Amino acid sequence: MKLTNNKILITGGASGIGLGLTERFIQENNTVIICGRRQEVLKEVADKFPSVIIKVCDLTSEAERIDLYNWVSKNHADLNVLVNNAGIQNWMEVSDNDFYEKASAEITTNILAPIHLTTLFTNLPALNTIMNVTSGLAFVQLTKVPVYCATKAFFHSFTLSLRHLLKSKNIEVIEVIPPALNTDLGGKGLHDEHPAVSDFIDAIFQQLKEGKTELTFGFSAMLAKATPDVINGMFNKLNA
Repeated sequence: MKLTNNKILITGGASGIGLGLTERFIQENNTVIICGRRQEVLKEVADKFPSVIIKVCDLTSEAERIDLYNWVSKNHADLNVLVNNAGIQNWMEVSDNDFYEKASAEITTNILAPIHLTTLFTNLPALNTIMNVTSGLAFVQLTKVPVYCATKAFFHSFTLSLRHLLKSKNIEVIEVIPPALNTDLGGKGLHDEHPAVSDFIDAIFQQLKEGKTELTFGFSAMLAKATPDVINGMFNKLNA
């Protein structure tokens, strides 16, 4: 992937890893479009980075995903990079009364939405890169977030297949595999002790410069190459 002079759509680009990617891609002289549900949050990013283009979109809605694609196709047909970053994480128990509702929301946001966006945006003639943000928890389960782990394992598997399937269209597929970082994913304060997003962004951009298509950092770098015995040991440690 070339790192400059792209037009990039980042879902969930107003917070966490998405915001880190937004800031760095702007620094690398790219045009960045971000989408999210909350106008006020998007506007805060646009106020800080005036070149950012914002678009309100609830990715849980199939109709709004289609509207997003149609808007991009009409107004930004030169968009060449799609970053499927938006995701949600729920800490929950199977016995919770709202377990099914939360699980359904995670599956829609973390799986169905990026699959749908992929099928839509691969129709853009200019598209040459898809970046999918998965997780180190695609490889080992933290049982406090059971559905999140399952969605990321699915998305990792899908990304591997997608890389092969899109070769004929000359679309590069890059997987971004973050570990736990200091973000508000899952709730404020849950990840305060973890590495800063900025450190992660620095690491993966160095890997992009090296031409890598699986981008890892710290804990996720270990998990992506771990043996089954190491995975089992880590599962027991995480869920003790």
